[in-house]
Amino acid sequence: MRVSSSTHGVVPATLEMSQPASQGGEPVNVSDDGGGDYESLPPHVSVTTHMTAGAVAGVLEHTVMYPVDSVKTRMQSLQPDPNAQYRGVYEALKRIIRTEGFFRPLRGLNITVMGAGPAHALYFACYERVKRSLSDTIQNGGNSHLANGIAGSVATVLHDAIMNPAEVVKQRMQMYKSPYRGLWDCVRTVTRTEGAGAFYRSYSTQLTMNVPFQAVHFITYETMQEWLNPHRHYHPGSHIASGAAAGAISAAITTPLDVCKTLLNTQENVALSSVNGHLSGMANAFRAVYRLGGPGAFFKGVQARVIYQMPSTAIAWSVYEFFKYFLTKRDPRLLKGEGTFEEVEKK
Repeated sequence: MRVSSSTHGVVPATLEMSQPASQGGEPVNVSDDGGGDYESLPPHVSVTTHMTAGAVAGVLEHTVMYPVDSVKTRMQSLQPDPNAQYRGVYEALKRIIRTEGFFRPLRGLNITVMGAGPAHALYFACYERVKRSLSDTIQNGGNSHLANGIAGSVATVLHDAIMNPAEVVKQRMQMYKSPYRGLWDCVRTVTRTEGAGAFYRSYSTQLTMNVPFQAVHFITYETMQEWLNPHRHYHPGSHIASGAAAGAISAAITTPLDVCKTLLNTQENVALSSVNGHLSGMANAFRAVYRLGGPGAFFKGVQARVIYQMPSTAIAWSVYEFFKYFLTKRDPRLLKGEGTFEEVEKK
């Protein structure tokens, strides 16, 4: 889905200012030897490049659409307060702002930013390295859907190890009538009353959700890139469209697991009343969701989740690809394999 009225005749854009586009409408090769488009980075490219691009992309992904994420958390409540029952995302945002204050949908954003930077830095760096290694083995350097899926799944394990505690704090602060005064009050209270293990109570469920989510996500993204951007030039429209489609499909498929994760993170009182102590474990969460809401409860908040993931994933990929392009193009010697960014800077 290139961003145009037709998928034919679209000229991929480049941000290389030193060279104009060719007369025939083909994108300009930016390396001195005329080869090596930006997507096909050599193995010498510094991990720092991927980590920096990933960190910026991750922070923007989570912050731009954060109010919708707050709505999603509330809409996944199994038996919400009568004052926190919403018909749709827009209506929910209007009511939250009107009754609880303009900044209420942003509550918990600080801990999200603190976790998203390092989590996404590791996430994208790991993905690129594992994908390259597996593609060399499976497909002799070509694009492999199996390599993309495995790389995305491995990267998710590292990402979630950092983001899971942040998700617990974030979702507890997003809930209606949250009892916590702020970030550190939430951290101290949870640690004191439930123990440090509470921050990883949903880790297995998060991985169970995010491994298939990211596998579908990366396979969809890379498949659409093959269709829309086969030469892998820097083309913002194709990155945005591919990212949005990947986010929407992955989000819809994994919503039932996300509902269970939200229940484990928030420890909603109505669910706790049916168990002894705190709710833990994916199987117990599934049973609680089904008992309290039936089959339909597994798709509570699916609209908000898709609305949140589509632009978020599009933003993440477009920002990541831009920064990867920008950081690499700062010195064309990187494309010739003359060392990492740090090494060529010293020459």
